[in-house]
Amino acid sequence: MNTNFLDSIKERYSLYRQKINKCASKTTGFCFEIYKQSLSYFQKYKFVFTGIAFIIVVPVIVRLIIWMALSINHAPFQSNDAELLKARDNIKREIGLVDKKLNSKRPRSYFIVINSASNEFVLYKGNEIIKKDKCSTGSYVLLKNGDDQQWMFNTPKGEFRIQGKTTSPVWKKPDWAFVEEGLPVPTANHYSRFEYGVLGDYALSLGHGYLIHGTLYQRFLGLPVTHGCIRLNDENLELVYRSLQVGSKVYIY
Repeated sequence: MNTNFLDSIKERYSLYRQKINKCASKTTGFCFEIYKQSLSYFQKYKFVFTGIAFIIVVPVIVRLIIWMALSINHAPFQSNDAELLKARDNIKREIGLVDKKLNSKRPRSYFIVINSASNEFVLYKGNEIIKKDKCSTGSYVLLKNGDDQQWMFNTPKGEFRIQGKTTSPVWKKPDWAFVEEGLPVPTANHYSRFEYGVLGDYALSLGHGYLIHGTLYQRFLGLPVTHGCIRLNDENLELVYRSLQVGSKVYIY
């Protein structure tokens, strides 16, 4: 009887095992089919799935970062904030002192600032801008006369004062003007050195032969084409002439 009972159990166990294996086989096949279908759909619609994942995941990550940032305890930085505020106030105070020093050196009357890089000038009266416009400054051309003489046509930089003012100026041509034209250099006061009407109606001397004057070639204003002088158009030249006095400051950079 015991033998029959054991045989019965073995038979039932064998049947159950066959059913389980059959079911597992079917389940595995079903799962594999689902996997293949899913993979097929993903390859076909991968951009859609990627977009959905991006839309869902990115906001979650952003919210997580914001939550983490807000949850940080800022107490350790309070003392540093106070130090930063103090440093900022010190910097503001130092800037204010520098501004006061600069303003104390700024002329209260008319003066002119010339930018030789951009070929622009600004005429001031104290802190007020009276006129800003184009000018022409030195060309930085090097002219040689053999091995003995050479001239660099640059506009000097620095702080200057108006040395003199002239109406209807006459240009006394220096030696380089004749060398440039390939002409023999005449004596110091030869009549060929004196040329009328080429400097405009006014001229303001900066010393050492440098002038603020007009030009016949106003189309070149804004370009570095001079032999070192500062050229203005007729309207600006008259304004500058009437504004600046002997002793007025000229800043060139």
